[in-house]
Amino acid sequence: MIDRRTFLAGVFLGSLAVPRGARAQADRKAARVGFISNAVGALPDSWWDAFVAGLREQGWVEHQNLVIERRYAELRREASLAAAEELVRLKVDVIVVSNTLSALAAKQTTSTVPIVMTVPADPVANGLVKSLARPGGNVTGLSFVGTELAGKQVELLKEAVPGLARITVLANPNNASHQPRTKEIADVARALKLKSDVLEARTQAEIRQAFATMAKRRPGAVIVLGDPLFVVEASNMVRFAADHRLPAMYGLKEVVVAGGLMAYGASFTDLFRRAAIYVDKILKGARPADLPVEQASKFELVINAKTAKALGLTIPPSLLARADEIIQ
Repeated sequence: MIDRRTFLAGVFLGSLAVPRGARAQADRKAARVGFISNAVGALPDSWWDAFVAGLREQGWVEHQNLVIERRYAELRREASLAAAEELVRLKVDVIVVSNTLSALAAKQTTSTVPIVMTVPADPVANGLVKSLARPGGNVTGLSFVGTELAGKQVELLKEAVPGLARITVLANPNNASHQPRTKEIADVARALKLKSDVLEARTQAEIRQAFATMAKRRPGAVIVLGDPLFVVEASNMVRFAADHRLPAMYGLKEVVVAGGLMAYGASFTDLFRRAAIYVDKILKGARPADLPVEQASKFELVINAKTAKALGLTIPPSLLARADEIIQ
């Protein structure tokens, strides 16, 4: 009669003896998802974690019934194209993209592999989908409301900074969504009798130069538009704003947690989590063309009280009462 220890040892050794071909066959049965990221660091990692957690909620677990091919591409069109082409060669079942740049690259690469967007600002204007309700083609997913929120950021800054007269906007000219957002900010600022100007930055060095220029011009506040480069450089921008004593508004809660003054915008964590729902539907047979693009539904106003104090700002109680979170 075989004892339990001998039995378990036999099971273990037997598992080691499984032929490679059998293991490969098991891997082929797992769903294969491609994921393209254009940023590295704590922020994009937190969104990746939300995406993986969302997949788990839908019953998809890595190394069990799911293989995720994660690829990093530098913030260049050619790099995103190369990543998309590699994923297509790997015969992934769906490609998830983390911004507009990688979404456009993936769409250019394939018209058959389903593509799930996470955070493009305006997928219709960028030609990613025909309409939000009827995407058509092989692209669907989420979109955050970037243009309208930019105007709201101006209103919140005016309320937070007493005597505010001038706002500078930091934009990336390589980001197709920034032009309409800077126009929205200018229009709202004009209506509120505020002056506004725009400084552009495409690189880390240009970001540093932009803040040096702000230090000379002394605007009353700064709005940093959402952009993959600015996500990568978030900690540096928080430091530059503090060094030059510039009240700054961002679009991401995570930047305020890291020391920024204020943020108002869509929850990217929520958008990445919801992207997993699209992946689940597609893996179960749904066509991207039949899945309407959903816009952001969770928005956050976050204020860092410690940073406000360091800047000598007293945030009005009425604004604090509306905040979703106050960082002490």
